[in-house]
Amino acid sequence: MPEIEIPRQFDVIVVGAGAAGLYTALCLPESLQVGLITKETVTLSASDWAQGGIAAAIAPEDSPQLHIEDTMQAGAGLCDRQSVEFLAQEAPSCIQSLVNLGVAFDRHGQALALTLEAAHSRNRVLHAADTTGREVTTTLTAQVLHRQNIQVIQQALALSLWLEPQTGRCQGISLFYQGEITWVKAKAVVLATGGGGQVFAQTTNPAVSTGDGVAIAWRAGAILRDLEFVQFHPTALTKQGADRFLISEAVRGEGAHLVDNTGRRFAFDYHPAGELAPRDVVSRAIFSHLQSTAVDPATAHVWLDMRPIPPEKIQHRFPNIIKVCQRWGIDVFHEPIPVAPAAHYWMGGIVADLQNRTNIPGLYAVGETASTGVHGANRLASNSLLECIVFGAQMAKIQLTDVELVPDVSEPSLREFSLDASDWQTQQAQLEALREKLPRLVWQSAGICREQSRLDEAISTVESWQQDFAILPLSQFLLTLRANETVNFPIPNIERQLRLWAETRNLLDVADLILRSAAFRTESRGGHYRIDYPEPDPHWQIHTLVQERHWSKSVALS
Repeated sequence: MPEIEIPRQFDVIVVGAGAAGLYTALCLPESLQVGLITKETVTLSASDWAQGGIAAAIAPEDSPQLHIEDTMQAGAGLCDRQSVEFLAQEAPSCIQSLVNLGVAFDRHGQALALTLEAAHSRNRVLHAADTTGREVTTTLTAQVLHRQNIQVIQQALALSLWLEPQTGRCQGISLFYQGEITWVKAKAVVLATGGGGQVFAQTTNPAVSTGDGVAIAWRAGAILRDLEFVQFHPTALTKQGADRFLISEAVRGEGAHLVDNTGRRFAFDYHPAGELAPRDVVSRAIFSHLQSTAVDPATAHVWLDMRPIPPEKIQHRFPNIIKVCQRWGIDVFHEPIPVAPAAHYWMGGIVADLQNRTNIPGLYAVGETASTGVHGANRLASNSLLECIVFGAQMAKIQLTDVELVPDVSEPSLREFSLDASDWQTQQAQLEALREKLPRLVWQSAGICREQSRLDEAISTVESWQQDFAILPLSQFLLTLRANETVNFPIPNIERQLRLWAETRNLLDVADLILRSAAFRTESRGGHYRIDYPEPDPHWQIHTLVQERHWSKSVALS
């Protein structure tokens, strides 16, 4: 990675380089100087892993109205109708924008090919074989790299928001880059850091998905919403040694069967739509079935049988799934795939309006990091890439002409931090132990099925781990860092250490937020299921709101 000098100031800083961050950067006016920050490279994000596709009502027999109704239905009473209408109505023109940028969706002749996914009433999911996310992000990345006004800063870690003390306005971020912590100013900061799947032991998310944007915004006083709602994808490849690779919903949409060890399609025991029921229903069906039939339900799996789909269709639609399964010794044409649920998508996030504005002036949130009201308690399949594009497009309207950054009265002061090698090793071992224990705890206590005593126990455990974290030498140093104090680390390989520290901090906060939100909502709805409160409660047809350490309920939704 070529080393670059970071300017001390941008017009807009975008944190995150998945579909939301990339498209936001492209849609911002070209007159603005944009810094695009990513902690990995511009090719690694959850968007890149999205297989199924992107939903839009573009077929003659479809309509935005039908798309709205399907989204509202999936959201289990918690969608914001105005946001959903906006998403569905903007979808066709946003698809056209992607086609114009060069995204090569599959076609039938000249027409864009559309497939069906669970809980959609029409074929409306556009796709590029089974690597739609990669096709979208690859195309957007190429466009971003051509833009003169966008500076991409790779392998850089956003640590905190920089608020103007007098006004509370967001005026930039602190950033760890090339062995130093620096403060970079901006008239606006856009968080597009994706989800927090790594807080769960079983997840389809990539390693970068550590809830950074949500944690950073929460610590700065942003209002968060509905953090208890996590979508568990029913069918992640579950084989010893293999990554939890997502087997797309589209596979079931095209006709694959979900079967148990006896070959029976058990999902119909739980819902009349069987394997095409909403994701949360299918996940719980698998979970419940394994609880009652498996010796060790935590490591057990069921089977996804693709053989009912014609072989030529499998070849055309799912080349990547074929390839990944082959790598793990599974021939999808002749045998079923072992699958089990895994954490996939976080419906909750930073409260943002239709222009992506948060309650902190100058701070915006786009994509999975945001809570715009479009997903409610349960996201409709293939609305996630769509949300990134529709809401990213709104950043074209940003108004910064009246924003004046307050000049610094003094130059940044420099601090140095050093520990001897054995202290570093001890600290790293403690951080790695936390990183290993935390996702297991959250999976067991706030996974597919939750109940009060386990949540309370987990909250106490996370609290004690947060205290352990706070007394680490690096924490004692960094948590007392003041705005505009830069830090130099004269230590080899500090990048790995500091990233481990920052991500562990974010994951501890995210775990605490999810656990407390799940304990707060005493009902079951969408992606949140309580064994001790198994039914939806009309009194809970409201949002869970979190600001700092205060949990509250929104006004009742109609």
